[in-house]
Amino acid sequence: MTKEENEKRLERLKAIVSNMPTKPGSYQYYDEGGTIIYVGKAKNLKARVSSYFHKEVDRFKTKVLVSKIHDITYTVVNTEEDALLLENSLIKKYQPRYNILLKDGKTYPSICVTNEYFPRIFKTRTINKKWGTFYGPYSHIGSMYAVLDVIKKLYRPRTCRFPITKEGIEQGKYKPCLEYHIHNCGAPCVAKQSYEDYQECIAQAREILKGNTRELQRTLYARMMKLADEMRFEEAEALKQRYVALDGFCAKSEVVSHSITDVDVFSITDDENTAFVNYMHVTNGSINQAQTFEMKKKLGETAEEILQLAIVQIRERMGSRSKEIIVPFSIGVGIEGATLTVPQRGDKRKLLELSEMNGKQYRFDRLKQAEKLNPEQKSVRLMKEIQDALKLPKMPYQIEMFDNSNISGTDAVAACVVFKKMKPSKKDYRKYIIKTVTGPDDYASMQEVVRRRYSRMVEEGQPLPDLIITDGGQGQMSVVREVVEGELGLDIPIAGLAKDDRHRTNELLYGLPPVVVGMKTDSELFRLLTHMQDEVHRFAITFHRDKRSKHALHSELDDIRGIGPKTKDALLKAFKSVKRIKEADIDALKAALGQAKAKIVFEHFHGNVDL
Repeated sequence: MTKEENEKRLERLKAIVSNMPTKPGSYQYYDEGGTIIYVGKAKNLKARVSSYFHKEVDRFKTKVLVSKIHDITYTVVNTEEDALLLENSLIKKYQPRYNILLKDGKTYPSICVTNEYFPRIFKTRTINKKWGTFYGPYSHIGSMYAVLDVIKKLYRPRTCRFPITKEGIEQGKYKPCLEYHIHNCGAPCVAKQSYEDYQECIAQAREILKGNTRELQRTLYARMMKLADEMRFEEAEALKQRYVALDGFCAKSEVVSHSITDVDVFSITDDENTAFVNYMHVTNGSINQAQTFEMKKKLGETAEEILQLAIVQIRERMGSRSKEIIVPFSIGVGIEGATLTVPQRGDKRKLLELSEMNGKQYRFDRLKQAEKLNPEQKSVRLMKEIQDALKLPKMPYQIEMFDNSNISGTDAVAACVVFKKMKPSKKDYRKYIIKTVTGPDDYASMQEVVRRRYSRMVEEGQPLPDLIITDGGQGQMSVVREVVEGELGLDIPIAGLAKDDRHRTNELLYGLPPVVVGMKTDSELFRLLTHMQDEVHRFAITFHRDKRSKHALHSELDDIRGIGPKTKDALLKAFKSVKRIKEADIDALKAALGQAKAKIVFEHFHGNVDL
């Protein structure tokens, strides 16, 4: 599209917008081919749609959407609530490319109750409404199997796939299978179980799948007591076994308060691209439905915008008619037939917190699954976390950390470890022997090493780190900053890991003056930072230990110029000790080493000699 064509397109669209009413309604954007690419709602159509065409729109995704729009239509309604319902129905119908959508659940199994003469109940990942009624999808597979197990134990629905018909039963076409003989099926195919009894069992199973377990319990209890009063004890005992099994299943539900009845709870947690909406349904104080839904963001929608649409779509999918909906914040629009509550305290607040905890845990689990498939994703997440925590201008791809090691100033050394993408890059590790500092002065030693490292990196044009972390608190940070910023004029962020009185790392410092960064010490990021600290400490200690060992093993033979390791080994093998080598005459040395090397060794200990 040329510049002139684009300007004509925008002029035509702005003309449509200028004639739009200021009433509530839904608007639809179309692409060049006439396909709906976005559906929105507004309490003021003209104001909302015109905001897309302002020059100051700075969201990249919104700019992309606007560049695709070739036509606009709208529908006026009476209230904003009606606009939300209309938006939901249009999104479901057209599945627009740029709208947020609930994941279709194809990756999760559902439970199907078939439309057959004797219905079957089974799990499936294929949704075909012609088969029967579907419940789910279940994001937590364990919950789905728990429901199927209790239904199997209570009602024993048939598992065979025969197309059983009334005529076939009357004509005796079927025979009871093994499931009947091991008491997993009532054999309705041969009329061992009546049609009416089987249908009643399926109806009760449907109530469990809907989450109406407490109501079902009360019904079973009432029938059980009635049968007992009528002296029909065998039938009463059968109902009692169902009641006990159902009670055991219900006892696993979270009981929050017996005063809370028929309530929907919604919470939301999101990241840059995805929102996770947790839904819980509470009846008689017990949670009988709980599931987290994913919604893919398309235009950087706010949590309020996402939750508005999610509530309508999820309630419709789950078949909820609850009169009260608990939400974490006001969503700015009402829901037809229900009251919205934002609890501040009490049982309803605890219920909301439980929903939020489940949503966050689901998000964490999904993140872990994705990171197993793509390990790079974890590195990016951790880099993003530290960038956000320290307010860094960019993600810290390369992080460097230093440590000193000496004993009373002797054999003073230092080490630098390098982490790239939050993983150790051992080929970039460096060891330093302290050259200009006398005595145990950690600050001066640190400055020498930092000066040597970064002045050399600047000279050689090597990429500088995105973050320096000192193994120490404010003191180490300030001396490093004096060299990096003061002497070398480099702009590298500097953080510090400080220890408590027990010499345990307990806080991350950053800024000028340094302040404690709010970060839990048991978080994944803090554990990684302390791992870096342990790594540089290990590297420095190992280097210092090696240097001390070489110093301790120094022999007087090492000072003889012109004598290499093999000659030293030959001398020690022949004479066993340095003392005997010193006392040996020239003939003995010749026998062991030959004339030339014997002369070098003899002259080292006794002075020049003529052979």
